[in-house]
Amino acid sequence: MGRLTRRALLAGASAGLGIYAGRTLLAPTSASGPVFPVAMTPQNGGILLNDASELSPTSVARHITVTADPMTQTVETIRTMMAEARDAGQPFAASAARHSMGGQSLARDGTVLTLDQQWLEADTAAKTYRVAAGTRWSTVIARLDAIGFSPAVMQSNNDFGVASTYSVNAHGWPVRFSGCGSTVRSVKMLLSDGTFVTCSRSENAALFQHAMGGYGLIGVITELELDMVPNSRLNPTFERVSGTDLGETFARMLDADPSIQMAYGRLDVSLDRFFEDGLLISYRPAADQSDIPAATGSGFISRISREIFRRQVGSDWMKHTRWWTETSLGPSIAGEATRNSLMNEPVVTLDDLDPLRTDILHEYFVAPSRFAEFVALCRDVIPASFQQLLNVTLRYVDTDRDSVLAYASEPRIAAVMLFSQEKTVRGEEDMARMTRELIERVLAIGGTYYLPYRPHASVEQLARAYPRAAAFAAQKREIDKGLLFRNHLWDAYLGNL
Repeated sequence: MGRLTRRALLAGASAGLGIYAGRTLLAPTSASGPVFPVAMTPQNGGILLNDASELSPTSVARHITVTADPMTQTVETIRTMMAEARDAGQPFAASAARHSMGGQSLARDGTVLTLDQQWLEADTAAKTYRVAAGTRWSTVIARLDAIGFSPAVMQSNNDFGVASTYSVNAHGWPVRFSGCGSTVRSVKMLLSDGTFVTCSRSENAALFQHAMGGYGLIGVITELELDMVPNSRLNPTFERVSGTDLGETFARMLDADPSIQMAYGRLDVSLDRFFEDGLLISYRPAADQSDIPAATGSGFISRISREIFRRQVGSDWMKHTRWWTETSLGPSIAGEATRNSLMNEPVVTLDDLDPLRTDILHEYFVAPSRFAEFVALCRDVIPASFQQLLNVTLRYVDTDRDSVLAYASEPRIAAVMLFSQEKTVRGEEDMARMTRELIERVLAIGGTYYLPYRPHASVEQLARAYPRAAAFAAQKREIDKGLLFRNHLWDAYLGNL
């Protein structure tokens, strides 16, 4: 029964993201016209890559995948690729699964490196592990689970590469942490001139702080050392709260009970009672910690839940049904789960499989004391749009004391929103309008937004949301004088500061 708690009945906010690598993406059409009014073929005989949005087709000159362990020869191979791109006047971007949504992992007409590795070494005495940059979290969970440990912080799905998580400083369900970067001890990285450096809070600290949440614009990470914690059996607790009270209730709950290891919240997304009701789910250690079972995934049950999740598009009745499963059925049958099992789920489990729609994520960070204002602004903006909001997951993110592009300058409630968007001009234009309005209102209450998603904000909005962005850009120009490392985030935003 434990797996029903995590995935089957409480479908994750990152669900339904598809990946297109090295293939031509055909633009679907509808009464509103194609989403892409430009040519969809690679330029100059190149390769067309995309990301999870399915809306970022990018022609690249070279696409190379590296699977080898991060030994000396692998580092030399990557250094050679970088030199070839630099000599050809091409940008260079390293990536893993390309789960970003606005070309943050793509270099137009450049070289794109995909890291897909499986190397990991753990030190149980130090409670740390070293891992290749392109190792997926599914591999991390499997290897650590076998020795009784768990990653301290990872994203809520297991498809992503570890260095990519550091490069966007993603966060997850484990509580009293900031982003994953807060649990990274050190990274090894190639700079644009080929120099190979080790970076940490005490060695090359400025590089460490800029690369954390730096979207690959500082260097190519080859290896990381991170904290791990003991795996454990956990029992869930469910608490119904009003939507407006959820932020402060979440923070008070964590302050009052240090035994909580993982926690998240949900909001009712049905239009007739939009964000009125909330649910807090928290996990505490079970009394019996002996014979912890191996990590599992939810499998068949999550595939069933996909049908409920996907039928929410255009149906308040189905949204009511899903909310009932989360708030009434789920708590009544939920059981114990392990820490690793709770995080061991691929994004593809809840893929939408609809060629005419795509899943788009938003994420906003607001102080717990301003969460009621956040609920109010969302009620004003989202229901008036064409967009289909299918899910909101709420997480607690502690203060980020390291990264230059920090989204949590104080403790924040993170609201991860999953929209189902038409692949049409109308759908894209409406999403852009709605996104800019949400960002503007979030900025007005002292919040910010997350950078890995669609590039709909204005440059001025990014500069207000990230006050150190101009300093980041200036330092990047010093570190990478030839601007070898570039992507759509640099081209559209940071490069203009």
